[in-house]
Amino acid sequence: MLKNLSIVLVLGLLVIACDGMDKPKKPDNLISKAQMSDLLFDIYVVNAAKGINRKTLEKNGIVPREYVLEKHNIDSSQFAESNAYYSYDTDVYKAIVEQVKERIEKEKKEYENIRSEENKKTKTRTDSLKKNAKRRKDSIKKIIDSIGFKGLSS
Repeated sequence: MLKNLSIVLVLGLLVIACDGMDKPKKPDNLISKAQMSDLLFDIYVVNAAKGINRKTLEKNGIVPREYVLEKHNIDSSQFAESNAYYSYDTDVYKAIVEQVKERIEKEKKEYENIRSEENKKTKTRTDSLKKNAKRRKDSIKKIIDSIGFKGLSS
């Protein structure tokens, strides 16, 4: 009984605490939705790069978050305030994140197409080199056969 009462009390306190949450005040320097989408895209890309090749970034003195904010001429407090403002309205934030997701998928397909084309070119070059090598080998064999060279076995 006491256990049930404590659970009800905790849930009641949570409801009361959450009820007092008001929508954050719109910041004076609010980042536009389009710019927020670009900013989040860059953050995701740079964080992915950091996960893949951290040493290269460190060697070049690139701090991912600072790099992205600097690129967009935004300071960290402006980003934090705008992010808090947009994330309060889940529908708006979801729409921004969906734009980012679509852009990532689009660019991923473009890079995959580029990689596929490069692989085809490399395969074509490799096949061409193999054909040329075989042709040379055959022409050398013809010359050797025509002069009757028997090699060192005689």
